[in-house]
Amino acid sequence: MNIKILSDSTCDLSPRQIQDLDIGILPLVVVRDGAEYYDGVSITPAEIFAHVAAGGALCSTAAVNVGVYQEAFEKYAGRYDGVVHINLGSDFSSCYQNACLAAAQFDNVRVIDSRNLSTGQGLVVLKAWELAQSCTDLDALKEELDAFTGKVEASFLVDKLDYLVKGGRCSSAAALGANLLNLKPCIEVKDGKMSVGKKYRGSYSKCLANYVKDRLSGREDLDPGKLFITYTTVDEACHKAVVDAVAAYGNFETVWETVAGCTISCHCGPGTLGILFVRK
Repeated sequence: MNIKILSDSTCDLSPRQIQDLDIGILPLVVVRDGAEYYDGVSITPAEIFAHVAAGGALCSTAAVNVGVYQEAFEKYAGRYDGVVHINLGSDFSSCYQNACLAAAQFDNVRVIDSRNLSTGQGLVVLKAWELAQSCTDLDALKEELDAFTGKVEASFLVDKLDYLVKGGRCSSAAALGANLLNLKPCIEVKDGKMSVGKKYRGSYSKCLANYVKDRLSGREDLDPGKLFITYTTVDEACHKAVVDAVAAYGNFETVWETVAGCTISCHCGPGTLGILFVRK
């Protein structure tokens, strides 16, 4: 079967990966001062950070609407035997719901709830592409992808809580306490939902190294195939600490680095870094 793979822009795959695998990307909307932009098309994370640093209000994001999904599915449904679209997790956005409504009009379109975000979602996209190369049954492919989503492990370490406070996802009192104690919280994705995990203390580079060690060290349940290092902005010392820790505690065949797109950037801000991988 000839299958087209699509995804929301929140998958945070690199431009090279998207081009090489011919992945179709549907951008989420970013709202800045009442004006709408498209994630990675007409606005970038750097522009979001510059706007907020200059005193501007925090940007927000909006889901891809049903009409945009309909147009995308119609474009490819007649040209391919099947279309598989991987959404941002349904607990984070109405993208999945909208895509399902649009897909109901097409017999050969399947929609997958990644139950994840950023390159956690990206790992599901890559798995979909791999399975599509030998797929003979769209429903069987969807079933396998639905099972795979539960194996993806995604987390991020946040340097400062400013953006989470401004976005209403963290109280000012909690942020003040974290800043005074120099705490860096780990944001984890579990069962399709975000929660706060371990809090690290000290310099960000030291915290990142310990975070990577905690996620990877001594584990026998990890798929050694792929790991993503995904970040908004980090300095050279932090970057090196993570790369060295991944090399020391992981044994992955492929390690990719990608820059987080506008969605993660809008909600977590600069100084956010995560490692994302798959369990066996």
